[in-house]
Amino acid sequence: MALAEWRKDETVAILTMTGGENRHNLNYANEMLAIFDEILEDRAIHALVITSSDEKNFCQGVDIQWLMERMAAKDTQSIKDFMYRMNDVFRTLLLYPIPVIAAINGHAFGNGAILSCACDFRYMRSDRGFFCFPEVDLGIPFLPGMIAWVRKAVPQHAFHEWKYTGRRVTAPELEENHVIRKACANQEELMNESIAFARTFVKKRGIFGEMKKRMHKHIIEIMEREDPEFVEKLFLFIQD
Repeated sequence: MALAEWRKDETVAILTMTGGENRHNLNYANEMLAIFDEILEDRAIHALVITSSDEKNFCQGVDIQWLMERMAAKDTQSIKDFMYRMNDVFRTLLLYPIPVIAAINGHAFGNGAILSCACDFRYMRSDRGFFCFPEVDLGIPFLPGMIAWVRKAVPQHAFHEWKYTGRRVTAPELEENHVIRKACANQEELMNESIAFARTFVKKRGIFGEMKKRMHKHIIEIMEREDPEFVEKLFLFIQD
């Protein structure tokens, strides 16, 4: 079963995650990267909207069950591969040569919230779902790269509170803090607003990609320079 699919709506690609809670594992990372490449093959596409088919969830983050199974099997290589491949997903979004808009239709927790932060713009429905960094309660520290690109989307004062408290945040609060462009009343408004905004972009990929490359240069450097130290040590969970 496919974990994601995409369709074309005039000049906009709409990528829909179809895996229920859309939890991140190695298969998820590989499939998303393949779709990103496929979308760019169509030169008529000028923007990408990412959303979910699930009624309650945008993305619930890391597939903890898969991760624990790999740890129990002492399959450390698969875990490292997953962490590097997810960084490839985030890096691709940060450098994608067309605008990427997250249409957050439900819960965006942990890596799911982080995924939306790697996008260029965000919308979220206000009648369903929360945005949350629960890692503090799960004992999972952020990689340095994650901290860097979340900061591009979330003001420091808000990130400071949400990261250390693990508090669930609503769409209106995200709008108030300029994390999302708009808190939409329902699913229909969410998709209409996200797609309408995406259609306003008819930018040349060369200049758009170069602007993102220069804008996020420091983030990419942190990912490449600092993240491997923690990945190689499998510094995933802190019990005490």
